[in-house]
Amino acid sequence: MTLNERLITSAVLVIIAVLSFTDIYNDYLDGVALWHLSVETLVGLTALAMVYYLMRSHIRMQRTVEMEKQLSNELSLEAQKWNKVSKAYIDGLSVEINKQLETWEMTEAEKRVAFFLLKGLSVKEIADLRKTSEKTVRTQANSIYSKSGLPGRSALSAFFLEDLLPPSL
Repeated sequence: MTLNERLITSAVLVIIAVLSFTDIYNDYLDGVALWHLSVETLVGLTALAMVYYLMRSHIRMQRTVEMEKQLSNELSLEAQKWNKVSKAYIDGLSVEINKQLETWEMTEAEKRVAFFLLKGLSVKEIADLRKTSEKTVRTQANSIYSKSGLPGRSALSAFFLEDLLPPSL
């Protein structure tokens, strides 16, 4: 339920409660039966209880949203710090990967495909990004594996990334 829906529903319930209590007062002055007054009192109190419930849940939801915003901001700051700290290492890794690809005598197109493969993109995604056919990307990938002497994508990734990860426990 949106904020506007909660406010409209609460306003209607307040009006119902006010009209119920006004009617109770008039009925009391007219000497209406106690059971009738009790039913109308129950209706008025139920309406007020629902207003309380709606407002309480709205306040809880606002608190949750604020906590989520704060957490999101904290995570964004943490990510920014991580990016600053790791940028030099990542840039260095990119340079070293490029040097190794040059050692394997990769063409510029093969280097780009190799980087996309290392990033985990599919052949279709690479073809879309490079505006070329999937067959061309497969051919370039096979050339990369052949020139590097590696059997496939997993071995290519492991060649560059294996030493970055902690040893198995």
